[in-house]
Amino acid sequence: MKLDPARWLDRPGIARLLRALDAEHGGARFVGGAVRDALLDLPAEDLDLATVFPPDDVVRRLEAAGIKAIPTGFAHGTVTAVSSGSVVEVTTLRSDVTTDGRRATVAFTDDWAEDASRRDFTINALYADPLSGEVYDSVGGEADILARRVRFIGDPLERIAEDHLRILRFFRFHARFGEGDPDAAALAACGARANDLMALSRERIADELLKLLGLADPSPTVALMQHHGIFAPILPELVDEAGPRIAALAAAERDSATAPDALRRLAAILPRNPLAAAKVAARLKLSNKARKRLALAADPDLDSNPRALAYHHGSAAALDRLLLAARPVDAAAIAKWPLPRLPMTGGDLIARGVEQGPAVAKALRDIESKWVAAGFPHGDPFEALVAAALA
Repeated sequence: MKLDPARWLDRPGIARLLRALDAEHGGARFVGGAVRDALLDLPAEDLDLATVFPPDDVVRRLEAAGIKAIPTGFAHGTVTAVSSGSVVEVTTLRSDVTTDGRRATVAFTDDWAEDASRRDFTINALYADPLSGEVYDSVGGEADILARRVRFIGDPLERIAEDHLRILRFFRFHARFGEGDPDAAALAACGARANDLMALSRERIADELLKLLGLADPSPTVALMQHHGIFAPILPELVDEAGPRIAALAAAERDSATAPDALRRLAAILPRNPLAAAKVAARLKLSNKARKRLALAADPDLDSNPRALAYHHGSAAALDRLLLAARPVDAAAIAKWPLPRLPMTGGDLIARGVEQGPAVAKALRDIESKWVAAGFPHGDPFEALVAAALA
């Protein structure tokens, strides 16, 4: 099979990069997601190149061509090339020397088939000549793409032993690209080795989990993972009805024209308990902002008034609460609502005779509370509210 190389060559700086890596004579090929997505006729996103040249030679060639070379993963053969604004990861062909489930020691090679055999799934181990578009497939990836099937290269247990994160990656790729039942051998291996996930860093787990939850509708895959015990070692707080909750949330997001949100989906599958949500966020080492958002989404005692929620906690928190409660009409309105500002300051109150000091802050809080409850009035209605509060 051949692809149209114009989808890559039309990008700024790519032709110059390919010349630097001698692609005309087989020195470099596009690999992985760029080829997979092209075969699926999906928009090209990140570009990755595999090359026969060792990393130090790659750097020398790029710099000689006036291309910025950043040694982002030099020990593992990866150099990031920045050519006329286009960013491409260039990785030397590799073979694994040792693996421990979290990281690998690699040796560099010039054997394309050997490089393919160390990758995770057949659909990610395809190469394409960047000039002719010819696809090279030594692992059956083309057939799996046509069948919308995600399959490990070789023995799934061996691939998982090399990198435990491949368990979560399998389900993410199945949710994104798969159709029908998942590959039986892969599913059995993932279920058997689920406890291996506990050896991974929390950051890697969180990153992969949020990528999965951010897909259009991961609910069938989440239910499948839960049934096979994948979440037990890493997210034991998961509610029993996780799949249906995400399905309902995805429907509410679609109905309100709200983009899928991974953090909101995570909130959907956790108990309605702020302490439990905060515990999960801390374990996954999420940002402080994300931790606060998860806790707010899980708090059953928050005001249910959409605008009051948005005013006190921000539009994101309000959208989370409304969509988790399947209130898409309210969510659509809140998304466009400009947050108001209280039309009064402490100085205004002092000018009206309120004694300077704690009394000002107390009166301001009282006015603000009544203003929010009244629906954020302005003009004469607001003046009447202030007069009543100060009487």
